[in-house]
Amino acid sequence: MKIVCDNKIPFLQGVFEPYAEVVYLPGRDTTAELVRDADAIVTRTRTKCDAALLEGSSVKVIATATIGFDHIDTTWCEGHGILWRNAPGCNSWSVKQYAASLFAFLRHKYGFAFSDLTLGVVGVGNVGSKVAQVGRALGMKVLLNDPPRERREGPEQFCSLDKILEQSDIITLHVPLIRSGEDATWHLFDEAMIDRLKPGQILINAARGPVVDDSALKSALKRGSIRGAVLDCWEGEPDLDPELVDLLDITTPHIAGYSADGKANGTIASVHTVAEVLGLPLTDWKPEFMPLPPQPLRFGLDASGKSRDEVLCEAIEHTYKVEEDSDLLRDNLDSFERLRGDYRIRREMSCFTIDLKGASDDCAEALRKLDFKLVIQ
Repeated sequence: MKIVCDNKIPFLQGVFEPYAEVVYLPGRDTTAELVRDADAIVTRTRTKCDAALLEGSSVKVIATATIGFDHIDTTWCEGHGILWRNAPGCNSWSVKQYAASLFAFLRHKYGFAFSDLTLGVVGVGNVGSKVAQVGRALGMKVLLNDPPRERREGPEQFCSLDKILEQSDIITLHVPLIRSGEDATWHLFDEAMIDRLKPGQILINAARGPVVDDSALKSALKRGSIRGAVLDCWEGEPDLDPELVDLLDITTPHIAGYSADGKANGTIASVHTVAEVLGLPLTDWKPEFMPLPPQPLRFGLDASGKSRDEVLCEAIEHTYKVEEDSDLLRDNLDSFERLRGDYRIRREMSCFTIDLKGASDDCAEALRKLDFKLVIQ
């Protein structure tokens, strides 16, 4: 039995070795020759799993340790008896933390109060739903746009994209990449859509790079026709446009979902998929330990004399400061893949306990909705 694995998937080394020959290598280096006699592929987004890679191979299962699966030709795989699975929701809590830190940064930069803002969430799946939770916990008004869910569930909790564009101060994108059809998202924010944005609005893409036309976004930022923008994912990544980077509020190397917890969830899902298909005794496997972050998992926070926004931002930024990742990428634009592959240890907000003093009941409840554990002093 042979299993080919992306060497940047954490917690994986040593798991399959008792049962199979295991080959680890960078995802971009996976070749048809290498997988010809393989039974399984465990991958991330950097391996294009299509006919060119898989034709004539013995691969039975492809497990991607990611939410996104546009790197897999699902139609071809299904037509050739290859089971594929992604890891839906695996890093949604990590993106929740990324969004919380991002909103805290934008508050500092632009001096707004959360209660004055309307957040428009485009794509309300596992990830978008949690980003909406952040917006509500912080005190924003939240608008939701998700046409597939609206068709299934009714219009009550959803609104049109036109309303998002008309009323939102911050628009954040969390859609899958779909290239055609009724719900196509490729260049969802193209030149025409970006031209409809207003000077006071901020656009965030933490979905897939091609959801936004980066060239059109750059033009809008240069004209000053929108307030700002944030990109965690890019067209043509890992090759970035330095001019666009300089215009952005925050720029990160596709790591919104890269907490240690989120990556562990993706690895767990992949191991379970391969174990199920190949009959390995690993269907209950999980990592034996999780790494500790540099900051303490328990910390004190005295809310006395502080505003609600200040308390929430202080708690969020204890766990993660998104601007640190942004600064690191700006200083190392040619190291996009290295910054992703060797990403620092980041633990999600649910891992942290706050010894909280002097906070209102409303503030404490907001911290709980952000997933913190509280010990009220």
